[in-house]
Amino acid sequence: MAPLLSATEYASLARDLVLPSQAFIDGAFVPAVSGETFQTLNPATGQVLTRIAACDRRDVDIAVAKAKAAFEDGRWSRRTPAERKAALLRFADSLELHLQELAVLESLDSGKPIRECVNTDVPEAIHTIRWHAELIDKIYDHTAPVGADTVALVVREAIGVVGLVLPWNFPLLMLAWKIGPALAAGCSVIVKPAKETTLSTLRVAELASEAGIPPGVFNVLPGGGAEVGEPLGLHMDVSMVSFTGSTETGRRFLRYAADSNLKRVVLECGGKNPAVVMKDVDDLDEVAQHIVNGAFWNMGENCSASSRLIVHADIKEALLERIGQHMKAWKMGDPLNPDHRLGALVSSAHFEKVRTYLEQAGAEALKVVFGGHTEGDAFVQPTVVDGVGPDSRLFREEIFGPILSVTTFRDTEEAIALANDSVYGLAAAVYTNRLSTAFRLAREIRAGVVTVNCFGEGDITTPFGGYKESGFGGRDKSIWAHDQYTEQKTIWVDTTDRSRAA
Repeated sequence: MAPLLSATEYASLARDLVLPSQAFIDGAFVPAVSGETFQTLNPATGQVLTRIAACDRRDVDIAVAKAKAAFEDGRWSRRTPAERKAALLRFADSLELHLQELAVLESLDSGKPIRECVNTDVPEAIHTIRWHAELIDKIYDHTAPVGADTVALVVREAIGVVGLVLPWNFPLLMLAWKIGPALAAGCSVIVKPAKETTLSTLRVAELASEAGIPPGVFNVLPGGGAEVGEPLGLHMDVSMVSFTGSTETGRRFLRYAADSNLKRVVLECGGKNPAVVMKDVDDLDEVAQHIVNGAFWNMGENCSASSRLIVHADIKEALLERIGQHMKAWKMGDPLNPDHRLGALVSSAHFEKVRTYLEQAGAEALKVVFGGHTEGDAFVQPTVVDGVGPDSRLFREEIFGPILSVTTFRDTEEAIALANDSVYGLAAAVYTNRLSTAFRLAREIRAGVVTVNCFGEGDITTPFGGYKESGFGGRDKSIWAHDQYTEQKTIWVDTTDRSRAA
């Protein structure tokens, strides 16, 4: 793990950065065909960081053509597994050499606390690339049990050109989750970063090229959803799209697939995740620490955030008291100050959205136990709202901000019903001292990831994705992620000795 520098040192690094500003196509930075640009802001200060190429359908067509040519001539897709592995490991080493730079880019562009970028986001992204690189030559194809005069092979082949559409909340880490298995499989990729957070993706593409990823294999198109995302989704030469973001936009990609070439679509969408705390827990202090981390990490801008605390009525007050104690350590302010655990929300527009939920709490006469205030047009205090019923917007809607709603229950059946009372099913956490209760809740809560007596998402070895409106078509992370970037082919060989028969 890289050491944390001082706030002064990070400010100096930020001043000295050369910010990427163009699209990355066929191994080089290029302007958009239109010549248009858009500005990207530092959400913590509102200052313009730089102007970035605003791509559109014409740039998509160029990038897809270059990616398709690269795929078909085999410069990457037909390299041996060992060769792709070596290149990706060099790529990971380069990322590690530039860890502090990437962390500052990420913090400036997204408002994320630098301590999280240095300690979590960048190291985990590097680990993800290395893990998938090491997996390349350890995934075996199969033979089927057929007769003596036949050989049946079941093999994987890279699916082709893939579009990778990223969210703004974890730009670098979500990039790694997608390019890791896609490049390992031999695909050519076209990445569309979120318009709010483009800088780290562009820099990573440059480092990938320097590490030996061939031209045309790793392309980045900045721009809006209508201008870049939709053309990617509709393009007849794009074989697959992996998207992380809102459920509303995820639905669009399913429509794009239906209206084009029936491309494969993998969606990781929203979440409204419960943290269920049973009466039998004996260490409320530890539970409180997990609850605070789950609710407020990354300012709650996390699709797997524990945004609904569903707690037994008999222990609610004691648990809230301990939650308040742990919240004192979560200082809010300048994201480049490593003492701060809460930074700025990603944009003023998102800030306004989150602020409406604070107003909604007042309109519903709910009790704001902690927090509830804002600073400027970028910072929202970590907030706990008590008395939230199932009909409240705070219970039902994904806020994507540092607001934790509190709902009580009396028995296990009610706890399960409340946990499942959502259109989403991405993640859940269960806190109990009884093994039988833990397994019952873990089985009966409809979510793709359930943690017991902790908050988290597993690690790179475990698949990540959701039930219901939280996901579709596949999973990020783990060995299973490789399946979605490959086609499965049967090769049936008749080995009959016809010379003997004659």
